[in-house]
Amino acid sequence: MFLEHHRLVKKALRWALTLFMLAAGTAHLLLPEMHRDMVPPALPAPLALVYLSGVAQIVGGLGLIPVGTRHWAAWGLVVLLVLLFPANVHMAIHHLPLGNHQLPSWVLWARLPLQAVFIAWAWWYTHPEAAAD
Repeated sequence: MFLEHHRLVKKALRWALTLFMLAAGTAHLLLPEMHRDMVPPALPAPLALVYLSGVAQIVGGLGLIPVGTRHWAAWGLVVLLVLLFPANVHMAIHHLPLGNHQLPSWVLWARLPLQAVFIAWAWWYTHPEAAAD
C-alpha cells in the first residue's frame, strides 16, 4: 500500500514538474522581453538565451512524459536549472522587475533556494527506478 501511494505521488509530482516546465518555457517564448533583463550582462545575446532556455524547458518538460526519455530529460532539466541560477541571482542582487512587475525583494531572494528545490525535484527523476514510475 505504501509503495503504491509513493508511486502515485511521484507520478503526480512528475506531471506537475512537466506542466511547470511547459508553462515556464511557453512564457519565455511568448514574453521574451519580460525575461531578457534577467540575463546577466556578461552573457551574450540575451534574447537568444531567453528563447533557447524556453525551448529547453519545453523539451525537458515533454521529455519527462515518455519512459524512454525521462531519465535524460530529467538530467537536462537539472543542468538547465543550474545554468539559469545566475539569472535569478542577477535579478535578486539588482532588484530587477519581472517584465513590468516589480516583485518584493523577499520574493526575489526566496526564488534562490526555490531553484534548489526545482533542481532536486528534477534530479529525483534521473534515477532509473524513479524514471520508470
